[in-house]
Amino acid sequence: MATTLTETHLTQCEIAPGKRAGNPTVLAILFAISFSHLLNDTIQSLIPAIYPLLKTSFHLSFVQVGLITLAFQMTASILQPCVGLYTDRWPKPFSLAWGMGLTLGGLVLLSRAGSFHMIVLAAALVGMGSSIFHPESSRVAYLASGGRHGFAQSLFQVGGNAGSSLGPLLAALVVVPRGQASVIWFSIPALLGIGVLSGVGNWYRKHLAAPKPEAHRAAAPAKVLSGRVIFSLAILGALIFSKYFYLAGLVNYYTFYLIQKFHLSVQGAQYHLFLFLFAVAVGTLIGGPVGDRFGRKLVIWISILGVAPFTLALPYSNLFWTGALTVIIGVILASAFSAILVYAQELVPGKVGLISGLFFGLAFGMAGVGSALLGYLADRTSIDYVFRLCAFLPLLGLLTGFLPNLDKRTSKSRGML
Repeated sequence: MATTLTETHLTQCEIAPGKRAGNPTVLAILFAISFSHLLNDTIQSLIPAIYPLLKTSFHLSFVQVGLITLAFQMTASILQPCVGLYTDRWPKPFSLAWGMGLTLGGLVLLSRAGSFHMIVLAAALVGMGSSIFHPESSRVAYLASGGRHGFAQSLFQVGGNAGSSLGPLLAALVVVPRGQASVIWFSIPALLGIGVLSGVGNWYRKHLAAPKPEAHRAAAPAKVLSGRVIFSLAILGALIFSKYFYLAGLVNYYTFYLIQKFHLSVQGAQYHLFLFLFAVAVGTLIGGPVGDRFGRKLVIWISILGVAPFTLALPYSNLFWTGALTVIIGVILASAFSAILVYAQELVPGKVGLISGLFFGLAFGMAGVGSALLGYLADRTSIDYVFRLCAFLPLLGLLTGFLPNLDKRTSKSRGML
């Protein structure tokens, strides 16, 4: 009882209600959104995968390669909260298909680009398509969840994880042997995505047109966020920083670490990276349903702070335990994002698009900035030093203790009704 009284800063109307009766989980829409996420992130991951080809063909410097990344990351991350804020007020059911259309335009331009500036523009267009896709598709997943918000976000996210790992493989099989012009073949997944997302848009439009319960209409007007909510969002942002800075180090520099420390071949290091990425996909799928059942705050505790013993042990392990620990780290750490995102959506009800755009944008931004800063640090010191330093990042999970327990509050408020 004392715990409830200390959390009165969060009023009942600031907490999103749980599962509503009569709203079943629409699995067809969730699978369509997850599949579209796979297509979107496959195309996204194609750009960095062909950097070596572009660098050689256009005689680019590393600064120019960095500018291509910057163009993509800026449009893909900074625009997302703006898109989410706009569509919270004026929903656009077919914006998902239009966003994939921008991505298609970027691909066509990239396949025909004859100069560095055209490559930058193509990367920016793909980033803009991604900035429209993520907040709106996250909203659709929320609407189709039937109250199983964690499960819906995990299913949505695992499609993106699969696409991120598939893109470099397809680039190696298709683009590297055939050259820049073969990028046009990736317009086929983009066109497929437009078709799937047009069907999702039809469902979304019908959902918007359906009559809403009186209580839902009454909850629609926006409220000024309390200081406690803003503070909680800042903590969630710090946790996203911790997760994605550490992931940036593993995803981008793990192969270099294995080659340098254990003298593995490039192929052997890539196998280890694949195992880690597979573990990330598994963890992403697990985190949401566990949060639905046992509470999102518990998942955040375990997935951020709980991974610290394994990250701290990693830099001092032999090859076998390095592989085993990275699999454990991937499963545990990846379970965090769905829990954090749904927690934030419940913290600020009625702003699903804004919150999704903000946190997806923050995740994209942290991954991009983290990769650049850790690369600079590795140049000045060593890859081994980067891994030893990043091992302490999960200790930021201690901040989870300052988050209010929304699950208990929600269940108590339901019992009073």
